[in-house]
Amino acid sequence: MDEKSTPSAAELEQISKLGVIEQTQLLLARLMEGGQEDDDTCQALDRLTRLLNDDAASSTKDKSICEVLDDVCVDTILGYLDMRQALTVRGHAILTVSAYLKAAGDQGSSALQTFFFDRVKRGTYDDYIVAFCVAAAVFPVAPDATTEMFLSEGFLPSLDPLMRRKWKSRKVETACLDMLNAASMHPECREAIRKYCTDWLEEVVDQNPEELSRAIHAADPGVQVTPGSIAMRRHSQAVQHLAAVILAKLRAVPSTSQQATQGSESRIQPAITSIEDLSSKFTTLLLTDPESSQQHSVEGLAYATIQPVVKEQVAHNPDLLKKLVNVLGDAPAKSPLTYGTLGIFSNLTRYQPVQSEEEKKMTQLKAYANAAGKLPPPDPLNDNDHVANRCKRVFEAGIVPVLVTHSRHGSAASLSLIVSIVFSLSVTSSLRGQLAQQGAVNLMIMAWSTLSDNELHVKRMSAQALARVLISTDPSLVFGGTRARPQSAAIRPLTSILNPDPAAETRDLLPTFEALMALTNLASTDDDTRATIIRVAFTDIEEHVFSSKHMVCRAATELICNLVQCVEGIALYAEDTPQAANRLHILLGLTAVEDAATQSAAGGALASLVPYEEVVRQIIKRKTGIEHLLGLCLADSEELRHRGAFIISTLISHQGDLGREARGVLREAGGVQAMKTCAQQSRVPEVVTLAAEALKVLLEKE
Repeated sequence: MDEKSTPSAAELEQISKLGVIEQTQLLLARLMEGGQEDDDTCQALDRLTRLLNDDAASSTKDKSICEVLDDVCVDTILGYLDMRQALTVRGHAILTVSAYLKAAGDQGSSALQTFFFDRVKRGTYDDYIVAFCVAAAVFPVAPDATTEMFLSEGFLPSLDPLMRRKWKSRKVETACLDMLNAASMHPECREAIRKYCTDWLEEVVDQNPEELSRAIHAADPGVQVTPGSIAMRRHSQAVQHLAAVILAKLRAVPSTSQQATQGSESRIQPAITSIEDLSSKFTTLLLTDPESSQQHSVEGLAYATIQPVVKEQVAHNPDLLKKLVNVLGDAPAKSPLTYGTLGIFSNLTRYQPVQSEEEKKMTQLKAYANAAGKLPPPDPLNDNDHVANRCKRVFEAGIVPVLVTHSRHGSAASLSLIVSIVFSLSVTSSLRGQLAQQGAVNLMIMAWSTLSDNELHVKRMSAQALARVLISTDPSLVFGGTRARPQSAAIRPLTSILNPDPAAETRDLLPTFEALMALTNLASTDDDTRATIIRVAFTDIEEHVFSSKHMVCRAATELICNLVQCVEGIALYAEDTPQAANRLHILLGLTAVEDAATQSAAGGALASLVPYEEVVRQIIKRKTGIEHLLGLCLADSEELRHRGAFIISTLISHQGDLGREARGVLREAGGVQAMKTCAQQSRVPEVVTLAAEALKVLLEKE
């Protein structure tokens, strides 16, 4: 190319000094001129995009630059979306088109539709290719305008004779199917494709290229068979693969009529390519011809695995699982291949949401209200046992290290998929230790820190997965040593799910319980960790000791038992304040609940607190508190008797007036008889010794 046609830095600087209208006209002239290097074209498109974005954002403009863009200019810009343009050029062009449609509003939508229908009306192969490429590219950017265009009367039926022409053009067919593939994401468009295009799509998929090619040669040996040429009277394999992806989308999501008649049976079922057949096709292609069909196979499986039967087929194919893990490992970050593969693993590992009794009743009422009058039962392949088995197989394929790697460079969307996969894997307790070894803890902490508050549901999932892993793992094996991430980094994610999700329709306390258990494990390590937990979340923690769910109450009490091992925790109960006295009263009450584990945890906390005089002073003020402590000494459990005997022994061992007062209160409450009974019933030497020593002190005269 002539060097003069390439804009120099000086020329670009001169352009920037012009008014926006003049700049736009000059850039459009360069784009219409053609013959430039791809980098120069991208540069011109980028400058035009900036001008259009500024125009859309401006509120003081006298004249919109969109008025400069006539039909020829719009034709030029849209032409850069042609599949025959370089990929980089198309990437920059879609940004320009998006900016134009935003700035031009209804005028832009009208210009887009005029361009599309004019090209389709001309009916040449070149015009079809450009029109279909534009529709496919613009669909995600301007779905309303493109849907209206796509659903216009007579358009979809016109594709039938085009795809069934005797002489095939691979590029026309590919462009057409790319357009259908993009449109099938929209419910109305998907219904229309199902109505008008299913028959010929099935013909494309079912065609055997080798047999047809032999038949053509038998009839006319002079026919030249070159891949994708118009002379080939057959569909190329790439076209077949893309048609299969579209069919998979149609099969994976039932139509409105299918949903309405689900559960009823018709006497004659048409022969169609089933979702299982399509899944097998994608699997074979991925394993035998990965280079030429990888993207289509992955996209097809991403939709096919919505169906439970396909999930089972994929999960029970270890070669396919390992291949998918390798594909994900090699896929570039933020690429369609990455999203597709993550989508497959997310489908395989997703558990069904747990429904409350009220939600089950509402579902049944909706079933009675629909046209069929009944709802099919849940697919047994989606039950927890089947999902757990699939999760185990996915984990064994080596998915976690690849997820950890992708999480470092991915987008928020890919990170959300990664979190959902690890969240499901963490349900299986036997996998949690290995998840920690392979980096899942750091992954979940990083995800929680990275995701915005707009992704609150995913953040809560990452925190809950972190909690599950830390429940079953020794913190010293995950944090500390030469590891860069400190143990304190896990505290805020865990405390963020102590309270139920405010956006959820039902109150789910499982995340709360698991967070309390994980924090209890962390609080067993060192005082710095305990102090941090107290500073960040003690108010929420002590609220949960009042929970009506005894498991949540138990977990909160066990956490408090660990927290009072540090100075900050002791101060919460041993200070001479009404708040501390009230907390102590609650702890005494917990020693008399029905749940033995909660009693034991409360007793353990009191055992750590009774060496402090203010604690003793508050305990002996409350007759019911003394009765609860003596009740521990008379419990059936050796562990509870041990707790009670230790607390009583420590109470009465205090010196001075406080000790005498404590011993007097215990004698009046029946402490002598209680310690006798405790010593007689216990079979553990340590408990017997504590009870006997306490009894001796109580029998001594002051």
